[in-house]
Amino acid sequence: MIVTMNPANEELLAEYPVMTSAEIDRILEASENAALIWKKIPVDERKIAMHRLADLLREQKEMHGALISREMGKRYAESVAEVEKCAWVCDYYAEHAEAFLQPEKVDMDGGAGLVTFVPLGVVLGVMPWNFPFWQVIRFAAAVMMAGNGVVIKHAPNVTGSAIALENLFREAGFPVNLYRTLHIDLEDVDRMVGHIIAHPVIKAVSVTGSTGAGVAVASKAGSALKRSVLELGGNDPYLVLDDADLDEAVGFCIASRLLNAGQSCIAAKRFVVHRSVTSRFEQKLLDTMSKKKVGDPFDPGIHIGPIARKDLRDALHLQVEQSRGLGAKVLCGGQIPDRKGFFYPPTIVTDVSADMAVYSEETFGPVATILEARDDDDAVRIANDSPYGLGSAVFSGDPERARRVAARLDAGNCCINSMVKSDPRLPFGGIKQSGYGRELSSYGIREFVNIKSIYIA
Repeated sequence: MIVTMNPANEELLAEYPVMTSAEIDRILEASENAALIWKKIPVDERKIAMHRLADLLREQKEMHGALISREMGKRYAESVAEVEKCAWVCDYYAEHAEAFLQPEKVDMDGGAGLVTFVPLGVVLGVMPWNFPFWQVIRFAAAVMMAGNGVVIKHAPNVTGSAIALENLFREAGFPVNLYRTLHIDLEDVDRMVGHIIAHPVIKAVSVTGSTGAGVAVASKAGSALKRSVLELGGNDPYLVLDDADLDEAVGFCIASRLLNAGQSCIAAKRFVVHRSVTSRFEQKLLDTMSKKKVGDPFDPGIHIGPIARKDLRDALHLQVEQSRGLGAKVLCGGQIPDRKGFFYPPTIVTDVSADMAVYSEETFGPVATILEARDDDDAVRIANDSPYGLGSAVFSGDPERARRVAARLDAGNCCINSMVKSDPRLPFGGIKQSGYGRELSSYGIREFVNIKSIYIA
């Protein structure tokens, strides 16, 4: 059985039966049949169901937001906002998919060329718990508008959300079995995911999750010669230059670090600050971070809910303790509260060196690391001294200077004088151990099509 638990009070939420290999094989075959029908439907007709899905998400946002908060602890207001953002990406691809998939004409000597974008078939999505609706919908909306089917292996602690999503696709009017969820036994997950990827129905796979999960899935996809897109972990640097508006910078840094209790791959994690403003930045950060309240995600007066699972909270605390043991200074937080639930307070760590966990590892929770830089070159060096390369940000009063610094950062995206966030209009993804391939915009929808060239003499 798959068991889900409320991380705010440690109460059992539900139990769900796992699927057998035979059940999964039947679902895959049914999905293939649905995809064969769906690919023949013109793009301008596919959008009817996608717009309906957007409408349903908006109409039911409070119900689904409450489910998200119960299962993984996100503040209720943030959960509702997540569902609303899902509606946005559905409408976006409903409106733009036809243009993104238009054949491209190429002038050629003695003839003409045509580049077409053809559906692949059924695509597997391996999805995480931290944004249980958004991560799935931003993947599925593009893949399905391109004419493909989708099967999802979701994180077990958000199984209720996984089922709710499948019901939404059916209610929106998509063909039965075009979107399906697979419930897999945790003790057999590696073997079953390998079996699913190797199955002839599956034509490609997309993973959002940890670097370890991405490596495991990508190796299986590679051995089966199937396309993969990986959106993995991050250790995002936020560079605060000496001419930055410190109040603005601190506001965005805190908002990014504490969103979803810090459980985001694109959350601000390392604050790389010019030494001439480090002490002021540190004090402003401390003054605000130390006042943030932790508690029940349904309480509108709190700023941070619980960490999603006990093992994740304990691993985060171990990173802080290991760094403290090597000489790091903890300005606030850094202690597990004596209460029910998997809570962790906003924490600021300074005097950090490269051998510490909070420097080199992704901290998936409300832990901020302050690193001092001598100048712009040193800030770029520190920012790039990471195996990750997902998001980044630069704060400066000089836009040209900020753009020059941004261009040197090893990252899939960079925001200037703002916080990193995914947007349907821009491609999203990373480099290095943060993965490869892109989601969103025209780049995302073209990841899961056969780019087919036709020559006409």
